[in-house]
Amino acid sequence: MEAKGLTFAYGRRSVLREVNVSLWPGEVVALLGPNGSGKSTLIKVLLGHLHAAGQVSWEAKPLAEWTRRRLARRVAYLAQSPAWDGEQRVGEVLRLGRAPYWTAFGIESETDIQVIRAVAEMLGLANLLGRRMDEISGGQRQRVFLGRCLAQQPAAMLLDEPNTFLDLKHQVELCRLLRRLAKDDGVAVLMASHDLNLAGAFADRVVLLADGKVVADGPVREVMRAEVLAGVYGVGMEVIERPGGGAVVVPRVDGSDSPFS
Repeated sequence: MEAKGLTFAYGRRSVLREVNVSLWPGEVVALLGPNGSGKSTLIKVLLGHLHAAGQVSWEAKPLAEWTRRRLARRVAYLAQSPAWDGEQRVGEVLRLGRAPYWTAFGIESETDIQVIRAVAEMLGLANLLGRRMDEISGGQRQRVFLGRCLAQQPAAMLLDEPNTFLDLKHQVELCRLLRRLAKDDGVAVLMASHDLNLAGAFADRVVLLADGKVVADGPVREVMRAEVLAGVYGVGMEVIERPGGGAVVVPRVDGSDSPFS
């Protein structure tokens, strides 16, 4: 995916300003930035849910030339707050991920059934398939929504805060899964997140947004520098580089940046 010059506003409020961003097969890209920086809006623009000035292309084909059905076979989207029906069963929600492949009569194929079973096993949901969505925890629901994306068998995944409601173990498992999908299957992943440390540990590349602009775009060690992050987040930072790559970010707690001091 390549996007150039994306500019978008809600009324008179500018949200994206000449944003350029790309996503390539087999890479995990973390989209970082404070609240209101434009992360969710950017993802919606890349999918065509919002119409912005500029150009978006998937597989070198302009976004306007993709039908929703064909794009859904290539790109999966996890919203920040997915809508859900409490009476739906877990298996039914996973089944919706196969909708782009259904015939006109919505008949499941043997492949659809096998994919859903494999996804359920992968995410530890096999024993929950018959449970209602309002009978499981928030973390389990989030894994169901991720499973619906995986059931699409996409070439790319755009995930808006996918770690919501997940405990630390499942956050790490999710990131490992995304790394594995990228490495083994060539899936491209763009993940909006507030967690700097998970991004620093698992991402190949970081895109840092502030006030609707791309402040930095590059490998973790180039983008996640103390002076860059401090300028964007408005708090002093210390960055510890990990020997095997990546970085750990620690906010300064000496009080010098506190508005209450």
